[in-house]
Amino acid sequence: MSRRLTLLALAVAAVGLSGCITVFPKETPSQLYRFDMTPTAPAASDGPPLTFFRIPTGFPRAAATDRILTVSPGGEAAYIAGARWISPATVLFDEQVTKAFLTVDRIRPISRGEVARADYAIRLDVVNFETRYDQGARSAPTVVVAVRCLISRSSDRKLLEDRLFTANVRASENRVGAIVPAYNKALSEVMTQVLALASSMGPPDQAQPSPSTVGRNG
Repeated sequence: MSRRLTLLALAVAAVGLSGCITVFPKETPSQLYRFDMTPTAPAASDGPPLTFFRIPTGFPRAAATDRILTVSPGGEAAYIAGARWISPATVLFDEQVTKAFLTVDRIRPISRGEVARADYAIRLDVVNFETRYDQGARSAPTVVVAVRCLISRSSDRKLLEDRLFTANVRASENRVGAIVPAYNKALSEVMTQVLALASSMGPPDQAQPSPSTVGRNG
């Protein structure tokens, strides 16, 4: 009994000395990363302000977590060991999209529950969000980001735009510190096109479906 009490006292004393001390085995922590979109805002427009209700984003299940997805030429998928996004990729993506919308004076995102009526509804479906080792496992990979953008009129739910925007950015080296900036650049390129499309919409009562089709970049 006395031995058990002694061990317990030592454990409590150790924890009191430092919050980093633990009596349990330690694991090597993963390095955490975040991505950051810096899209180019479209040129200022004289058109009327437009409001957009954002429908929840679609995201590939394998890439939606906090792990960084890689794909080999043979189609084999894996995650980068010892590296994670600081939050699930789908959460970071939504936060960055909201920030990007707020950089454009003519368009404003409307959240669920707001009193204001949205002119349009916009949905972004992430089709690809991955690191492709297209030149072998030891070569610098290509980050591929593809986002399908759908815009519909709120009054009658008529689909007006359906575009697929894709960016392929090769990392400067085969290391995570070089891969993350490639994600930033790819996301920024795609979001630049999304913002340009959204800001090009006219008044909802005059908007007509675009002849563009999925698979054509804006």
